[in-house]
Amino acid sequence: MSKSISPFTREQLLPQEETLEIFKKKGNLFIGIPKETYFQEKRVCLTPDAVSALVSNGHRVMIEAGAGDGANFKDRTYSEAGAEITKDTAKVYSCPIILKVEPPSLDEIKLINPQTLLISALQLKTQSKKYFETLATKRITALAFEFIKDDDGSYPAVRSLSEIAGTASILIAAELLSNINGGNGLMFGNISGVPPTEVVIIGAGTVGEFAARSAIGMGANVKIFDNSITKLRSVQSHLGRTLYTSTLQPKNLIKALKRCDVAIGAVRGTNRAPVVVTEAMVDCMKTGAVIIDVSIDMGGCFETSEVTTHDKPTFEYNGIVHYCVPNIPARYSRTASVSISNMFTPYLLKIGEDGGIENALRFDRGLKNGLYFYHGILTSKLVANWFDLKYSDVNLLIF
Repeated sequence: MSKSISPFTREQLLPQEETLEIFKKKGNLFIGIPKETYFQEKRVCLTPDAVSALVSNGHRVMIEAGAGDGANFKDRTYSEAGAEITKDTAKVYSCPIILKVEPPSLDEIKLINPQTLLISALQLKTQSKKYFETLATKRITALAFEFIKDDDGSYPAVRSLSEIAGTASILIAAELLSNINGGNGLMFGNISGVPPTEVVIIGAGTVGEFAARSAIGMGANVKIFDNSITKLRSVQSHLGRTLYTSTLQPKNLIKALKRCDVAIGAVRGTNRAPVVVTEAMVDCMKTGAVIIDVSIDMGGCFETSEVTTHDKPTFEYNGIVHYCVPNIPARYSRTASVSISNMFTPYLLKIGEDGGIENALRFDRGLKNGLYFYHGILTSKLVANWFDLKYSDVNLLIF
């Protein structure tokens, strides 16, 4: 008797789990952009070109009158791009999606409707427990744009603003060294027969890299310090040239600080920037030298640093000029606004294409990384640990 041969394999005959197909259905977004009220904040989330792209894709954008003035984008330009302009702040905050640079204040949260999607910076270190409790009562879904990840694992918003801060730190230093600002009268340019300006950069991250790029482009002699050999190697690779690099050894750092004309502090920490340059080290620097402490938003990496403002950005300590403004990108509000807008626009279009924020979060892990509230439920372990709050795993809420 011949043995019958089945056309199916053993694995095919076993029970298989059913997969549920999720269909994407394009949705139309209604985005509200209120005017920024935070002190000296002049940036805006979307440029008129970005608004035009969103409107042409069937979405609505409502902007509070004057929201783009700080970045030199006029209401008329937004209106011509298809945005709806209103002077009614409450009307803007009633939109289903709120887009902001700075996190909304407690008074502004009161204007937001329940179940709204809020996209803004989180700025965890400036928040209070009450802030998150208020968001929870409104059942808000909130995304922190500084925690959104790209496909390569980087943070696009942080990198963009760091690039601006790094480049700006050198431009600011060049201004402060000029006679017109009471400086030593030194010029960054590598003039024949004139020794180049000496720049010390502490921190080899994105800020340090772009500060070095700008300083080298202006003809300065650059020295970079960082305790990460990988970062130092990466900077040299990205700049495409060999330059002076060193770990943070006090002997080498003091020697460099004694000779430098400009010192850039760009070191980050987990909770606070480490104090790398002590008061005694600052005392060794040349009279008229300039310190730009980009890390001041995390406490500063120079012991002598104190927070300053855009209105009064500098102070002197023992003849050393200190520039310690926390929000450097706001100094170049138009460039910073274009940079932020370039990041926001693709994500907003994607949310629309996916049929809403729920589907977008399912399909995009990088976007999900920026989520810290989902319909009033805290989903960020970082926030929960910081303020001793309960949180839920986002993967258990979004299937």
